[in-house]
Amino acid sequence: MTRRTRTGTWDRFVASDPGLLRLMAGLRTVGAIALTLVVLALLGTDVTHMVAGAMTAMVSTFAIKEKEVRGQAVTLALGLPVAITAISLGALLHDQVVAGDIFFVALIFGAVYSRRFGDRGTALGLIGFQVYFVSLFVGATASALPSLCLALSVAFVCSAVVRFAVVPETPGRDLGRLRVAFRARLAQLVATQTALLDAAPEQLEKVLDELRRGTARLHETALMIQGRLEEGTPDAATAALVQRRVADAEIAAERLGVLLLNARSAERADTLTLHLPHAPVPATGTRIRAEDDATVTLRRDLNALHLLVGRPVTDDRGTGLAHVRNRLLGYRDEDNLPRASMAVQDVFRGIGEAARAILGLRLALDGPQDESDDSPATTRSREEFDAEDIAIAGAEEAAEPEEDDRTGLRRPTTRAAFQVSVGSTLAIIGGEFLSTQRWYWAVLTCWVVFLNTASTGEILVKGYRRLLGTVLGVVAGVALAGLVGNHTWIAFALVLVFIFAMFFTAPLSYALMSFFVTAMLGLLYTLLNTYSLSVLWLRIEETALGAACGIIAAVLVLPVRTDHRTDELLNTVLTRLADVISASVEQLSGGPAADLLDKARDLDTALDDLRASIQPLTHPITPLRGRRRTARYLVALLETCAYHARSLAATAELVPYSKNVAADPRLERAGLRIAHNLEVIAAYVDDDKAKGEVESGASIASMLEAEGSGAPARARSPTASCAICSAWTKEWWASPARSTCRSRAAAGPQARPRGSEHRPVRRPPAPAAGRRRGRRRAPGSRCNRPRRPRTSGPCPVRG
Repeated sequence: MTRRTRTGTWDRFVASDPGLLRLMAGLRTVGAIALTLVVLALLGTDVTHMVAGAMTAMVSTFAIKEKEVRGQAVTLALGLPVAITAISLGALLHDQVVAGDIFFVALIFGAVYSRRFGDRGTALGLIGFQVYFVSLFVGATASALPSLCLALSVAFVCSAVVRFAVVPETPGRDLGRLRVAFRARLAQLVATQTALLDAAPEQLEKVLDELRRGTARLHETALMIQGRLEEGTPDAATAALVQRRVADAEIAAERLGVLLLNARSAERADTLTLHLPHAPVPATGTRIRAEDDATVTLRRDLNALHLLVGRPVTDDRGTGLAHVRNRLLGYRDEDNLPRASMAVQDVFRGIGEAARAILGLRLALDGPQDESDDSPATTRSREEFDAEDIAIAGAEEAAEPEEDDRTGLRRPTTRAAFQVSVGSTLAIIGGEFLSTQRWYWAVLTCWVVFLNTASTGEILVKGYRRLLGTVLGVVAGVALAGLVGNHTWIAFALVLVFIFAMFFTAPLSYALMSFFVTAMLGLLYTLLNTYSLSVLWLRIEETALGAACGIIAAVLVLPVRTDHRTDELLNTVLTRLADVISASVEQLSGGPAADLLDKARDLDTALDDLRASIQPLTHPITPLRGRRRTARYLVALLETCAYHARSLAATAELVPYSKNVAADPRLERAGLRIAHNLEVIAAYVDDDKAKGEVESGASIASMLEAEGSGAPARARSPTASCAICSAWTKEWWASPARSTCRSRAAAGPQARPRGSEHRPVRRPPAPAAGRRRGRRRAPGSRCNRPRRPRTSGPCPVRG
């Protein structure tokens, strides 16, 4: 295997596991378990206590989520007495059925309630619950307590050794690996964009799917970097600098994809196409010709951009890469653009901005570089970065995040504690009817379905996935138990393999993780000499019972309906979107500087929360297909708005120190109008009887023309202004609060100011079945959306 092949394979693996977080988590857990087993074997511990030690080592490793090393050490030290207390009470209450069940429910309530105290409270509660479960699993008794306490102590010590010495987990290391993953995913995205340039019409849909997936994965990595900057960098200025450079690279890469799609389309491409799965494929135009000189140059420069992204700094030998960088940065000057259509020239401008973002990313992550071969365009970019660095260094520290002011039963942790306690009580009662020996499996399932869930729909989907994985895992467990037989160490080796697979696949698929858990349990039962087919079948029954009890508790005890949860998060997204737009336009209008990228990242975080909350609506098992289609469309619209808001924020932050972007106070009216319209929608989400009127007005282009100004801003690369209005218009016409705007449209063009007409947009296609002209559809069907008036005219922003 050649060096290039090995490097390419490793880059693809790094891109698939950003920061190697899943790999490190799996290795850390397996290492702790393996070391525990070796030490316990040397101490002559029997198999039952080795199983208890292995399970405790697993829990003490994965439960701790704190980022600082000192915090991890403190939590691990506090976890040992919690674990010893839990297993001691489990052993002492072994024969006291009623008292043991009451204590178990009380322990569950306390473990869930402790989540309100952050990562440490969550970890200690999880350790207490899981170790008590271990005592039930191995049948702990009072006479075996000394050996069990020794096994637990060994497990915690081995977990500490692996965590702090063998596979250390530090914010700086994680951030460094995430930087590598960001570069790898950025290189993959540029490669996909190159494929988009040459894709045949019949291949375009497949390439667009890859482009959407690559853009989403790059955004995911950027958010992961954002979450580790505070702990992984030496000071706030460095964190702000890295955040800015990562955001610039992400925005430039996504913008380049939009420009490429627009250049190869017959008409201006809709940005929504890059965010909505199965969106209509734009018709191929003639602006890009395969044998055209501009196309050949464009293909060459896209490959050069891919080289610039993927080449490590240590490989920057000679002047070849500097020449490539200088050529790409030259496209930021109008005089260096090749002769081509405006759409193709926009792609070259996008390449120049992407090259600038990559240069800034290298300077932020790798430090100063050789400037001897710089061209004037490269020197200008470095001067811009120097000015930005000074501004970032002088900025004030970010404000502390707002705390949740909800109290009592309105607090999520308190509500979840009552729900899990009621569900666990039902699971204990039902589990006793199924089996007086292994009823605890139902309780464990009920506990698990409430982890990281916030609504009834999320609990339902998680219970379904756990049941599916359990059924498939039982089949695998039966086959493996027959193959392993009485070979103890082979069984332990396979257990380690399954534990690694469990942690490696957990963020990807909960059903797959449940599969590995159940298959591992089949091997553990073999080690404990309690394996039988009826035991694994009982595992399925107990899992189904626990999931059902969790769902019943979620529905009946302080329920949080999925639609209420999504409405709350949707309101948050709209509010933060309005904040980003208002602050950006204010700065573009000459107002005071603000930390716009932090606001944009808050918007991204809120949008990720909304995307997670609507999974029950978009899951394949949901019978409400119309709602599933609408939810996907709404999220795609919001993602489009968020992309343009990020782009607008990045452009606004250039105002204080850029020669290409200047403040213009006339932007303020358009920004206030968009922010007001977003507030109207947010009010309608809160209360469908809310009254509000959408404002329309003259476009920026018409305002400039009326006031006798010259050409618009000098910055030729597309900003968010036009596309925000386009995405906003589509979102508004899909909302019930559109009546006022619709009545204005019906009044005719004479009733609206010049430039206020909304540009027609293409709606997502309806399914082939029943798509006949004139056919009436039942209310609530997937195609029964409000039709937009057939208006025409310029874009409200660009005219």
